Amino acid sequence: MGGEWFGFLMDKLFERKALDVWYTPIYMKKNRPAVQVNVLCEDFNEEDIIKVLLEETTTLGVRSYEVERTILQREKVKVNTEYGDIAIKIARGPGFIKGAPEYEDCKKAAEQNQVPIRKVYESAMMAFWSAYYIHKIKNLEE
Repeated sequence: MGGEWFGFLMDKLFERKALDVWYTPIYMKKNRPAVQVNVLCEDFNEEDIIKVLLEETTTLGVRSYEVERTILQREKVKVNTEYGDIAIKIARGPGFIKGAPEYEDCKKAAEQNQVPIRKVYESAMMAFWSAYYIHKIKNLEE
């Protein structure tokens, strides 16, 4: 299958409500290079996903199996940075917290302020952790 088809395939799979799509370079029998297409989807749309894979690729078959997923509690907050407000995706687990700036917000701020996206990302993370620790300390004092 030509490499240029993979972007089209990914778009079609996301249109059919795939949760995620990724490609893995592999070697098949006789040491032939190939690309493994991986798709995560819900049970309700598995048939649609398989139909896309069979119609839009050169594959002769599809393997499928169920997987279990453990997820963290998630939420979004906005932080104020020198580059504007940036949304932070937060994930919480037992005894820990993670945060990551929303890419599209960082991209937009970097373009508007004509700075590297890394600076916007770092500024957002500093604002997030500062707010988190200040809030945490205030809660402990009350």
